[in-house]
Parts: sequence; structure tokens; C-alpha cells
Amino acid sequence: MATFLKKGKSEMEIQENDSKIQQTVSQIIKDIEEKGDEAVRVLSEKFDKWSPEKFRLTEEEIQEIVSSVPEKTIEDIKFAQQQVRNFATLQRESIRDIEVETLPGVFLGHKNIPVNSVGCYIPGGRYPMVASSHMSILTAKVAGVKRVIACTPPINGEIPAASVTAMYLAGADEIYLLGGVQAMTAMAVGTETIEPVDMLVGPGNAFVAEAKRQLFGRVGIDLFAGPTETLVIADETSDAEMVATDILGQAEHGPTSPGALITTSEALAHETIKEIERQLETLPTADIARVAWEDNGSIIIVADEEEAVIEANKLAYEHVEILTKDPDYFLENMTNFGALFLGPETNVAYGDKVIGTNHTLPTKKAARYTGGLWVGKFLKNCTYQRCTPEASVMIGEYAERLCELEGFMGHKEQASLRVRRYGKKDQ
Repeated sequence: MATFLKKGKSEMEIQENDSKIQQTVSQIIKDIEEKGDEAVRVLSEKFDKWSPEKFRLTEEEIQEIVSSVPEKTIEDIKFAQQQVRNFATLQRESIRDIEVETLPGVFLGHKNIPVNSVGCYIPGGRYPMVASSHMSILTAKVAGVKRVIACTPPINGEIPAASVTAMYLAGADEIYLLGGVQAMTAMAVGTETIEPVDMLVGPGNAFVAEAKRQLFGRVGIDLFAGPTETLVIADETSDAEMVATDILGQAEHGPTSPGALITTSEALAHETIKEIERQLETLPTADIARVAWEDNGSIIIVADEEEAVIEANKLAYEHVEILTKDPDYFLENMTNFGALFLGPETNVAYGDKVIGTNHTLPTKKAARYTGGLWVGKFLKNCTYQRCTPEASVMIGEYAERLCELEGFMGHKEQASLRVRRYGKKDQ
């Protein structure tokens, strides 16, 4: 039976904080609905100390910003984007339109139609998430989205040049220096200067995530996002230094980011606790990582790999690293995860920044029912049908009886009209 060596905060404690965020976001959305650009400007000034003449960057401004970025940085961005593009292109090619004759004269099909317009959020704040440009804008473009707009906040009143460069290179059609809930809401509901989109994607802080939740339905979203989650599954073949490094490497995202270890080795569990404390003494982002670990870190000791899978599926974490002698066992048996990182040679940072898989992944147990952002999220699988006259009569006779069975007499008449009209040829 699994035992906890360490536990994080309870779900009830987390929910109490969420309710306060909901109220704040609801009011911001209402203000922008009523006042448009005026409210956006007030909010941008309040939260980001940013109130330019216009939030959208011109082509000339973009080129000036790009030219200020070191060539090596541009090369690195292009390399990462090529990896994301390669994998996304292969994913798109795996999705096919079909049309089949299911019965004589009955033709059914589906088309995968790109969403017409998408708004992408590229987080700023303490960590300007340059990589989110690749994951959202570029993936949408590979899917075939015609209009992709993107927002990123200024950082301490300055333009985040690397983020803007990545947004431009990824193919954004419009770039706005705008952050937070005001950015998400402006893209979703529209203002005098921002045409609304059909879908919102991208990570963000708790307020941005809550805005997506409240705006869902009015627009589509990629998924509901919470704090970054990282689980390491390790056995006696792993070492505490790597486990600690990989948990703390994601704990720096924010003070509410959960990090967990599931292990068959009690010795490794105790060594990891010591190693985390040792690394926190020198980690530059320890001010955040320490709070995340102390408040939200957990360690679970299990009897074997089978029990490890059971406990991991219960957690359904966003990132799951497998540091065991047989990583493929978890690939074959785990069902609830955002992304797997198999073996010590890879890690979450590779997925976050450069290797090619998408870093926008399900959190808060959403991995039980969805995967992460990919080209398929930007495609609508839309069905269609057609029949020959003879097939219409045959299907119609079944439809008449089945509609009457349910009491839908108007439905029945739709079928009966076709039976009468197209069945005349046999009379």
C-alpha cells in the first residue's frame, strides 16, 4: 500500500484561494464588455504601468524590435521553432479527411476544418515565456488557421524583445503588447481596435487561467490550465541529485506549483529530501521554488511499478518523468498524464523549450480526459452525408419507424417526404 512521506496542501485550501480570483476576473471581464478599449487601457496602466498610444505593434516597430535581438538568440529561437514545426507538421499529416460509402448509395465523410481565428497568450512577468510563441502561434499556423493574433505584456515598462521576435518568427498576424486578463478578454470579446477571435490558447498565471475558464463558451479554448505540475517516478537505479534537480526545475514556475516523487526506494525518498534542501541553498530561484516545494511537494513510497502506475494515474500530473530501469513499462501502462519524459537522458525543460512536443499541457487532473495543445485542437472535425435517391428511400423507411418510436412526428415526416418522392420511380 502506498504511503506518503510528505504531503502538499489539500484541495480545499487551494479552492479557497480560487474563489477570490474568480471574483476579480469576473469584474474585469464585465468592465471590458461595457467600456472596451477604455477599460483595457485603465487595466493595462494599473497592472503593467503600460499605456501606449496603441497596443498593436506596427510592422516597422516589429522589425526594429527584431533587429535589436542578438543573432545567436534568433538562431536559437529558429532552431526551437523548427523542431516544433517538424513535429506539428507530422501530426497534421496524420489527420485525414475521409469519405466512405457505408451502404450502397450512402456516403458519409468528415472534413478537418481549421478554426478561422485564434488569440494566443504569451506570458511575461518574472519569466517571459518566449517558447509559448512556438507552441501556440506556430502550431495554429501549421494547422491552417488564417488569422492568429498574439498578446504579451510589457516587462517593467519595457518591450520584451525576444518574445516579440519569437511571435513574429512564429507567424503571428497581429502582435499586441498587452497582458493579463485584459488581454484575454479583449481578444475574446473584442474592442474598438481588436477584432475578436474564435479561440484562445496559451498558458498564464492564475488570473489568466481563470479568464479562459470564464470566457469558455463564448470562445473555444485549448484547455483549462493551472499551476505547473511535475511528477518524477524513480526506482533504486536513479539518484537523488537528478530527482531533486528535476522537481525544483519546475517548482520555480510559481509558489503554487506541485512537485511529486513516486518511488519504490525508501532510501531514495529520504535522500531526495536532503538533496532538495541542499540545492535550495544555491538555486537562484529558490525564493519561489522553496515555497512551492514546502507547500505543494509530496513523496509517495510504493511497493512496485504496478502500484506506481496506480498512484501516478490518480495524480494525473502535467509532466511525468520516468527515471526507472524500464521506462517503457510506464509508456505502456500509464493513462493519465500530459507528457511523458522517458529515461534520464530527457527532462521537462527539453519539452518546455526546444525538443518539439508542445508545452501547453493539462493540469488539475484534466489529463484524465484530455491531452495537451496540438494541431488537432485547432481543427474542427465536421461530418457530412449524401445519398442516392434509392438509398434515401431505404434509409427513410428505417427513419420513419425510428422517429415514430420516439414520438417525433415532424422528424418522421422529413423521412416520409423522401420515401414518397424518391420511391415513385419504383411504382
